Amino acid sequence: MKREQIDKTHEADLYSAVLELQSLDEVESFFHDLCTPAELEGLVDRWRVAQMLVQKMPYRQIAAETNVSTATIVRVARFLNNGNDGYRTIMRRLGKL
Repeated sequence: MKREQIDKTHEADLYSAVLELQSLDEVESFFHDLCTPAELEGLVDRWRVAQMLVQKMPYRQIAAETNVSTATIVRVARFLNNGNDGYRTIMRRLGKL
């Protein structure tokens, strides 16, 4: 059963753990342990969609190239444009914006 809200302390613990990872191999191992294959696929898909959206690719083209639903693309676009600035922050740091 899903909870209505994530416990903020436990959420912060997860983020702190991610910040302790020191290499791409460590990050990969952690996410493969943490996520089911389907969850990881969803994260990878959303990140890929976000990158395509900042390149101004049309939704239909993104859907065709990624096999991601247009509903997911719209959701990513909404957070990319009106979210918490997480996508944009990391894209700036990676030189993708």
